[in-house]
Amino acid sequence: MKNSANITLIPDPILQKSSPATHLSPTIMEKLTILADAAKYDVACTSSGVDRRGDGMGIGNTKSCGICHSFSADGRCVSLLKILLTNECIFNCSYCQNNCENDIPRATFTPEEICALTIEFYRRNYIEGLFLSSGIIKSPNYTMDLIYQVVCRLRSFYRFQGYIHVKAIPGADPLLIEKAGFLADRMSVNLELPTHRALKELAPCKSRRTILRPMRQIQNSIAQNKNELMLYRNAPRFTPAGQSTQMIIGATPENDYQIMSVAEGLYQNFDLKRVFYSAFVNVSQNPNLPVLSGGPPLLREHRLYQADWLLRYYHFTVDELLSEDRPNFNVYLDPKCDWALRHLEIFPIEIQTADYRTLLRVPGIGAKSAKRIVAARRGSTLDFCDLKKIGVVLKRALYFITCSGHMMYPTKLDEDYICRNLLSDKTQIPKELREEGYRQLSLFDDVSFGGGKHVCISM
Repeated sequence: MKNSANITLIPDPILQKSSPATHLSPTIMEKLTILADAAKYDVACTSSGVDRRGDGMGIGNTKSCGICHSFSADGRCVSLLKILLTNECIFNCSYCQNNCENDIPRATFTPEEICALTIEFYRRNYIEGLFLSSGIIKSPNYTMDLIYQVVCRLRSFYRFQGYIHVKAIPGADPLLIEKAGFLADRMSVNLELPTHRALKELAPCKSRRTILRPMRQIQNSIAQNKNELMLYRNAPRFTPAGQSTQMIIGATPENDYQIMSVAEGLYQNFDLKRVFYSAFVNVSQNPNLPVLSGGPPLLREHRLYQADWLLRYYHFTVDELLSEDRPNFNVYLDPKCDWALRHLEIFPIEIQTADYRTLLRVPGIGAKSAKRIVAARRGSTLDFCDLKKIGVVLKRALYFITCSGHMMYPTKLDEDYICRNLLSDKTQIPKELREEGYRQLSLFDDVSFGGGKHVCISM
């Protein structure tokens, strides 16, 4: 059975995984199995960040503001087809499973195969878009050209208007990156490791300059495109969802202060939308890599994400959260609670009079609840019951706030006392890390038995 575009229909690999693949070439299924699994170590996947309706002439749109990326315990589904173009690679990065010296099964999709998979998965309502990364096959230019062929064919031949996130390959011709950027919604360039020294040690074939060059190109192209859109409303948009990057955490000895300083610099100097942190997994068993007896540093990764949230939405700076004398986060407390305990001199905060930015610094008060407090107190006096209805997490906030001059109950402003009580809050450490551990689902896992879980970021 074939559709009008003569694309072989693909059996549902999740719901019909036990059925014979009568319509699917085993070669394509083997490629999909290998390259979907290989993509799990690339965490630079996010909600779309772009709000574009379909024009009625094609299929798909990016109107839906949230895109999930794995089956979670509450049933949310994978809505991006997350694969590699190839796991072949000419480079020998010590930390990478796909490096040229590893003896692993290799596979490479053709652009048409990726397009067919994307469209068929979309038509079955499995996905809303495509996340495409790749190893470096033959050369950066050759690889980037294949990625461009994929997005060009999806947009022009298949008229696919859904979300597409692709990698910009360092070292590729800037013209290829530019052409892909006018078709993709988001592009990313992986920083790989936090410092130049770490990159030189574990990936001597790569350089920080080569990685930062396409980042700067994307930044400049986005800025130039915004100016063009102001003059010409119908001008094509360049990566409307911006760019992101990824750093591997734990493969090299950088402390949290160094890592967050790099992230802050990227936000300030390259206008990145997101920096992603990937807990190091020793997949290659390279002797140059550290042996982590406790497994991947997932709790450290979680704290870095929380701190990253504070930088982007809570108006904190790295120097407020960490210092050279205190270079690592307290893994037992989230960064905002840890900061508040070290600055008890500014607490308690009066809910009725504190400005928005001050409210953001109170543990248990997020951006939405702070806005609600500012709006609600214009017409009435707020009490602790009102704060709970607004969404304030009182079991954290009660030590740091007053309502009309009164605390929720008599509380000592003592660091040890508050710390003991905060540590009794089990949500300080995500359930996934306390109990069952963390893993990322592949496309072929049986989701009815203990699916993969998101690590939530709570403030």
